[in-house]
Amino acid sequence: MAMAKPKAAASVALAMVLGLAMVSLVAGTSGFATFYTPSYLPSACYGFQDQGTMIAAASDVFWNGGGACGDTYTVTCTGATNEGVPHPCTGRSVTIKIVDYCPAGCRGTIDLSQEAFAIIANPDAGKVQIEYRRYVRLTF
Repeated sequence: MAMAKPKAAASVALAMVLGLAMVSLVAGTSGFATFYTPSYLPSACYGFQDQGTMIAAASDVFWNGGGACGDTYTVTCTGATNEGVPHPCTGRSVTIKIVDYCPAGCRGTIDLSQEAFAIIANPDAGKVQIEYRRYVRLTF
């Protein structure tokens, strides 16, 4: 019976390590979010394939020549950028998929769909300070 406990503990530890190795969360980065409105098609990454509404366009900050296509980010509003809406943040985060490119002159680091922006902030703000985190899927 004494042998079962170390094996069980080792199995639990191994399962935790494997689970963490499959999806890794990279440290958050500060930036700005804006939003764009429908229609979301075509997109630079998926053409006319509908990817839903929890989507975003990447700016040159992390577009990487299209390398950002399909990447998943969690975005959280951290503060206002203007005086019109002094407290725009909802306190919620949203997970989005990069499906498009926000070309040079883009006002934000990430251009969220209108629906995704509304989850994290009051759309009347138009632009908010954010923290974003990219999920990196590791393969073996």
